[in-house]
Amino acid sequence: MTRRETPTVMVGDVPVGSRWPIVVQSMTNTDTADPDATALQVASLAHAGSELVRVTVNNEGAAAAVPEMVRKVRGLGVGVPIIGDFHYNGHQLLVQYPEMARALDKYRINPGNVGAKEHHDERFSTIVRVAIDYDKPVRIGVNWGSLDQTLLTELMDANARLPEPKPARDVMIEAMVESALRSAELAEATGLAHERIILSAKVSGVPDLVEVYRRLAARCDYPLHLGLTEAGMGTKGVVASTAGLAILLAEGIGDTIRVSITPEPGADRAEEVRVAQQVLQSLGLRHFLPQVSACPGCGRTTSTFFQQLAREVQDYLAASMPVWRERYPGVEGMRVAVMGCVVNGPGESKHADIGISLPGTFEEPVAPVYVDGKLSTTLRGERLADEFKAIVESYVERRYGQREEPVAAG
Repeated sequence: MTRRETPTVMVGDVPVGSRWPIVVQSMTNTDTADPDATALQVASLAHAGSELVRVTVNNEGAAAAVPEMVRKVRGLGVGVPIIGDFHYNGHQLLVQYPEMARALDKYRINPGNVGAKEHHDERFSTIVRVAIDYDKPVRIGVNWGSLDQTLLTELMDANARLPEPKPARDVMIEAMVESALRSAELAEATGLAHERIILSAKVSGVPDLVEVYRRLAARCDYPLHLGLTEAGMGTKGVVASTAGLAILLAEGIGDTIRVSITPEPGADRAEEVRVAQQVLQSLGLRHFLPQVSACPGCGRTTSTFFQQLAREVQDYLAASMPVWRERYPGVEGMRVAVMGCVVNGPGESKHADIGISLPGTFEEPVAPVYVDGKLSTTLRGERLADEFKAIVESYVERRYGQREEPVAAG
């Protein structure tokens, strides 16, 4: 798929734009006024693979704590760029807390929340001028839950005067696009460079998300941040986010993404990072972790052993990656198959880099292992799982291990 062409926006040391891989980002849910808790969560998200992390800066306590939080993150050896999320009072906080303004790597502005009509442009421009002073990029993030009501009313009134008015949904989507583009125009008129601007226009319905980003992508070349806002919890949130992101990414739209799922109480915040990575990996856009193909099971697989082995292999790969990523470049693209019977087992295993076909019900109790499409060995017995993982380890070393060039005798 061909990416829509966009300029490069540097966020800290992370490039965002069509010349670069699509960037995964996330957001903390700690009280930013607590620098310890926020630093730990930023580090946790970064370790999970988030390449940009956003934090709320909603009051003076949060603003005052940001520099210390950033120092703690860097003290943990984590260099991930940290973004400040501003609503309502960002024009005040960024001016009153210059150390905070310097410490952040990017500012997110919601044009619907910077102030009413008589104050809107002035407050928006104040934030932009701070960004210029400290050489920070800006994401102008429109959200339909906080859409600029003055603009929406203007477009609704104009639509009502048409001989054939458009549906209200079309006007709302157009208002989101206009809000983003007019805000970007104002930012540039204030002095912010074109290549310091990223846009987003988030909604909570998949068809609306696709429509608003298609329109936005057709009318500008700014890098776009994608995400379904308020996606929800559990399966609903994961599926809805994946559906919307996949359509747009497959069309070449999008330069950075976030999956805004609601975690269960006390659950790992980093799940949103793993889902975003899997969306990109499933589309073949990036590789983060070796992928395990496994059959769903049927009447031929009444034993649960293949399910247990698939889980064990997947966990083993994930646990190995921190070391493998440094030692074996390219291993994240490896394909592994754990199959449960003779119907598709051998064929799927041959298509993978390395695969095992376990015996189904009433099949001969042997498990052929295929490496690079060819039968390598046949396993059986109680140590089958450990033996297969040892074969995977050996394969990784052989295929992805760095080989030093022999020194010529002289």
